[in-house]
Amino acid sequence: MTSSLIVLILTAISCSLLGVFLILRKISMLTDAISHTVLLGIVLTFFLVPDLSSPLLIVGAAAMGLLTVLLVETIGKKGISKYDDAIGMVFPILFSIAIILISKFFRNVHLDTDMVLLGEVLFSSLVKINIFGYQIPKAIFNEIILLFIILVFILSQYRKLKISTFDPEFAYLIGISTTAIFYSLMTLTSLSAVVSFNSVGAILVVSFFIGPSAEALLFTNTLKQTLIFASLIASINSIIGFFLAIKLNVSIAGFVASVNMVAYLVLLLIKKYTRLKKVEVDKDININGNDKSTKRRISNYNI
Repeated sequence: MTSSLIVLILTAISCSLLGVFLILRKISMLTDAISHTVLLGIVLTFFLVPDLSSPLLIVGAAAMGLLTVLLVETIGKKGISKYDDAIGMVFPILFSIAIILISKFFRNVHLDTDMVLLGEVLFSSLVKINIFGYQIPKAIFNEIILLFIILVFILSQYRKLKISTFDPEFAYLIGISTTAIFYSLMTLTSLSAVVSFNSVGAILVVSFFIGPSAEALLFTNTLKQTLIFASLIASINSIIGFFLAIKLNVSIAGFVASVNMVAYLVLLLIKKYTRLKKVEVDKDININGNDKSTKRRISNYNI
C-alpha cells in the first residue's frame, strides 16, 4: 500500500509542475485530449510490437500526444475553428478510433478502456524490476525518472519558460524560440500522460494537471511560489484521497480527483471571503478618513 501511495504522490507532483505552465498559457484542456488520445498511439504501436512491456509503446503514445497537439494547433491557429472547438473535434475522434481498434482486434489483450480511464493505483506496485539488486515497483521507477526529467527541464529552461509564458511576443523579440519551448513542454506533457495513466488512469491525470495548479494560483504571487505550492497541494490531496478511499472502499483515482475538486472549491470560497473582508476594511478606513478630514475642515472654518 505504501508503494501505491508513493506512485500516486510522484504522479501528482510531476503533473502539477507542468500544469502550472499549461494553466498560465491557457491550454490546460489540451491535457484532457492528450491523456485520451495516447491510447491510440499505444494501440497502433501494439500492431507493430505486440508486447505490452515494450518501451516502444511509450514512444508511440507520446508521439500520438504530440500529433494531437499539432492537429489542435493547426486547426485552432489557422482560423479553421476556435481553439476549444479544435480540442473538442480532435480528441473524441482519435480516442474513438482507439476504442474501435481495441474492440475489433484486441478483445483478448490486456488493453482495457476502463483501466485506461480509471486506473488502479493499488495494482501499480505489483510489477517489479531489479535495480542494483533491489526489487522496486516499475511504476515508482518510471515516475522517479519522469519527475527527474521534468525538474531538469524546468530548472534549466526556467527563464525561457517564464518569459515565453507571460509575454511570448517579448520572448520572440529577444531570441527565445517559443515554438521549441512550447513543443518541449507538450512532449513532457504527453510523456507524463503516458507514464501516469497506466497507473492512475486518464481522469486522475487530467485532475492532477489542472487541480493543484489552479489551487496554488489562487494564493500565490510568483511563479516559484506557484510551483512549490502546487507540488505540496498535489501531495496533500493525494494522501487525503488515498486513505479516505481505502477507508470507504471506493475507487482511489475517482476519490482523489474528487478531493482535488473539493479543495479547489474550498480555497476559492476562502479567497472570496478574505477579499470581501479586505474590501470592507478598506471602506471603513476610507469612511473614517473622510470623517476626520471633514471635521478638521469644519474646525478650521470655525476658527
